[in-house]
Amino acid sequence: MDITPIARIRSDFPEKFGLPRQSGLVEELTATVVFEPPYRDASALRGLEGFSHIWLIWEFSKARRAGWSPTVRPPRLGGNRRLGVFATRSPFRPNPIGLSCVRLAQMRQDRDLGPVLVVAGADLMDGTPIYDIKPYLPYADCKPEAVGGFAAQPKGADLEVVCPAKLLEAVPEEKRAALLAVLAQDPRPQYQDDPARVYGMSFAGLEVRFRVEGERLAVTEILQSRPPYSGWNP
Repeated sequence: MDITPIARIRSDFPEKFGLPRQSGLVEELTATVVFEPPYRDASALRGLEGFSHIWLIWEFSKARRAGWSPTVRPPRLGGNRRLGVFATRSPFRPNPIGLSCVRLAQMRQDRDLGPVLVVAGADLMDGTPIYDIKPYLPYADCKPEAVGGFAAQPKGADLEVVCPAKLLEAVPEEKRAALLAVLAQDPRPQYQDDPARVYGMSFAGLEVRFRVEGERLAVTEILQSRPPYSGWNP
């Protein structure tokens, strides 16, 4: 079966580091779905405005491998325990397909790009290819009685984020809440806990550097790195 990207995401994350571990965890994060030229037809979205949430079906495009393994080490378990790949949401799968539920914040018509979707709570890298979009149906897709296995509860935003006001001024005002929410989720790999280490995270054209000690994350620098959305051209 041939499968072709219908769109790509524009997000503030040019790299994997810092991305929320699941969609919907950081509602303050917004991203834009930009359709590929053959699919820039507003009639394909007719009726979508009636839905509050949508499913994005996409590719782990930076996790392609020649082969596959039947077991993986979920970061949620500290990377110390192997589970079956189909019992996890690991990107290293026989077919590297991702699935994200996001809130449809806005639909608009762009002069150059045609119809675009602004979504909230996305967990995708900038440039990620999207293969399909489907509406979220609460009566069918929401299962309150469902059991979540080893990931029954979200990790939670449990870090106190300390960022001097002077540093935060380097961040566009409309992106500050999203950045602080991402940092509170603890972007580090879950098996790393070195209070002396300075971590760096690319976000919205900035390099955000920080340390974590105990339950406190301290931002140490925010530097201009490169323009956002530099990894691909629509």
